Amino acid sequence: MAEAEARLLMLIDDEPAQCRLITALAAREGWRTVIARDSETAVAMLGTRQGMQLSAIVLDQWVPGDDACTLIAELKNRRPALPILMLTTSASPLLAVEAMRAGATDYLIKPVAPDQLLQALRAATTRENNGEELQPLTEKMPAILDFDAMIGAAPNFRTALAVAAKAARAHTPVLIEGESGTGKEMLVRAMHAASPRSKASLRFVNIGGIPANQVESVLFGHEKGAFPGAFDRHIGALQHADGATLVLDEIDRMPLAVQERFEAYLETGQVQPIGARHSFRIDVRLFAASNTPLADLVAIRQFRPELAAALAGAKVVLPALRDRSGDLPALARHFLARIGDQPGLRPLGITDGALKLLFAYDWPGNVRQLQAVLFRAAVFCDGDALTAQDFPHLSSLLGGEQQDNAMVQEGVGVMLYTPDGNLRPLDEIEADVIRLAIGHYRGRMTEVARRLGIGRSTLYRKLSDLGIESAA
Repeated sequence: MAEAEARLLMLIDDEPAQCRLITALAAREGWRTVIARDSETAVAMLGTRQGMQLSAIVLDQWVPGDDACTLIAELKNRRPALPILMLTTSASPLLAVEAMRAGATDYLIKPVAPDQLLQALRAATTRENNGEELQPLTEKMPAILDFDAMIGAAPNFRTALAVAAKAARAHTPVLIEGESGTGKEMLVRAMHAASPRSKASLRFVNIGGIPANQVESVLFGHEKGAFPGAFDRHIGALQHADGATLVLDEIDRMPLAVQERFEAYLETGQVQPIGARHSFRIDVRLFAASNTPLADLVAIRQFRPELAAALAGAKVVLPALRDRSGDLPALARHFLARIGDQPGLRPLGITDGALKLLFAYDWPGNVRQLQAVLFRAAVFCDGDALTAQDFPHLSSLLGGEQQDNAMVQEGVGVMLYTPDGNLRPLDEIEADVIRLAIGHYRGRMTEVARRLGIGRSTLYRKLSDLGIESAA
């Protein structure tokens, strides 16, 4: 805890209420906070003894005395390795682009949720070698709400989608398991859109972001005076979702004491707020998401087996990105197309050299991390396509080691781009395709011609025109 206690945060803000809130939230994880009311004070503080101890900066977009992006650039110029998070009321992607180009690590939309702020601070200060390229940015682009937007052809991924599509039409609880960043929230939204309750609301509760002693009250509600501090009656999330759909994220972090009560609710369909004399029946469709397989928690007695079984009326397991790496090219091009539609950005291609680099990394943050890395690279790219040089931190993490055979194994065996990001001439690409086919089918030219969809005589003519020697 000593390391955590030593962390110092500079908050650049002139709103007393927000300063108190962020100071209190940061203190939960051992942060000490110093406050600068304007840009001049903030810049001056960097040169002090206290300023040299800073681990991160949080600034409000409307900081007095300077434009926020100008201030970010000034702070970054003076302290290049210091993570900077910007608070804003704007959801504009253009602002995100401008802030990142100025040097911001991430930005958070106000009012910021406590768990989002703490997660952003945690991520900004624990990333390996201060590699900004791997900072897991909060999702900024609008979500697409159908199964067609779930990109991937890997069998394990398509199986998960098939199970989810079938479960969406039912009324039983659905348990979605998968590592952080695999797309659980996007899948939940697609399932909701395909469900009989698509017209009703979809409510989210993040169990992991609630103090353990408050989870029961958040879910079930409480009556006034039910316990010390219960000054008003509170309606729980379950009652709020009556007739609609409730998503419990990180249900693997639900306290054992609450698990027993939640299991009873699933059996009876009735809730009883804390301190209430009577229970009442509600009708809620439940989706539960877990970063950890519940079976593993059941085995170590951290999750009730009866509740795990009750939640899994249908169970969907989303594979990690490293377990479906063949989907990387399609995912990369899909994300780049969406990124290119954002204000301040433009459509970009991606070279085979860049894809090769992406294949070599194991993506612990999964699809969410891939999108964040592509977004950051796109912000700073000057060419028409991302090249390996646009991912310097990936290159440094891999230490120059790239899996030379990975792209061929994943079906990306023909280079489409030159190293500078331009497309290769068509005759060169065609020649490579024919060479690849000859090698793949071991010189059986009849099979090569059939697989390429051309006649044998046409194949031999192309061999002559392109100067390719047959291995037949």
